[in-house]
Amino acid sequence: MSELHKFIFDGLPVRGMLVRLTDAWQEILKRRQAAGGYPVEVMHLLGEMTAAGALMQSNIKFNGALILQVFGDGPVSLAVAEVQPDLSLRATATVTGDVDAGSSLSQLVNVSNQGRCAITLDPKDKLPGQQPYQGVVPLFGDQHEKIESLSEVLEHYMLQSEQLDTKLILAADGKVAAGLLIQRLPVKGQGNLEGRLDRDANEDQIGLNEDYQRIAMLAGTLKREELLTLDADTILRRLFWEEQLTQFEPLTPSFACSCSRERVGNMLRSLGTAEIESIIADRGKVEVGCEFCGAQYDFDPVDAAQIFMNQSHQQPPTSTVQ
Repeated sequence: MSELHKFIFDGLPVRGMLVRLTDAWQEILKRRQAAGGYPVEVMHLLGEMTAAGALMQSNIKFNGALILQVFGDGPVSLAVAEVQPDLSLRATATVTGDVDAGSSLSQLVNVSNQGRCAITLDPKDKLPGQQPYQGVVPLFGDQHEKIESLSEVLEHYMLQSEQLDTKLILAADGKVAAGLLIQRLPVKGQGNLEGRLDRDANEDQIGLNEDYQRIAMLAGTLKREELLTLDADTILRRLFWEEQLTQFEPLTPSFACSCSRERVGNMLRSLGTAEIESIIADRGKVEVGCEFCGAQYDFDPVDAAQIFMNQSHQQPPTSTVQ
């Protein structure tokens, strides 16, 4: 069973999370099998994104969908992982070109340094006119050097958006998608240091930073094979055997797709009557496939006429009109 473990380091402003997606990740891959599956390199990227999405959603406790996207000008034009507040998740990737064996992140999505990573927070109960929040970071560094690690991209994002140092380790294969997140927390009551000597306050801050750096360094020794094969308790014991940890009850991420016939109908309505009538005239019906779960939805002329009589509007799923 897939599990997400939260823990804190007693007496230190550092927290951590460890996720191991097993059945949930395998279900995502199973849904793609009918279309031929993913190249190994794409599978690894999408698995890392799915594990990272689960960690980030659990970290921020947001009442809405967290959508992690990577897109660019490589053979993978788009990869998406979506995680709901209850840690139900889904993921998909669009492969438009040949993927060479051993392709790196830049070779998959950032050939000409046009690649981007977007994190969208879409509230469940939007207010009128409210738009989802989205943050975008490039897949290159300050000197325009290409970044080859999704972990590094997301660490940079979290430092920008939350102003908190974060260490992220990610890995995936055909059975498991896993990740470890270590984050430095703001210190409560830090404002009480104002009346003290600057030197004393600085020494306290240096000590806190050293605690985080030590733990982040230990986390960085975790090997890919260990993250994919060892259970959570074994990993935490091997990495932090000298630290005092408090662990909480594990959460259980699961696969789920939010597509429905109603939402597909809303998507078709957005295309307009003329476009839908043109497709029906050419093919006799409209066929829509959900890219996340593979579900197929067919609309004949009567079905198509009915959707334009319904005036409710909902967010469409990621789908393709066939």
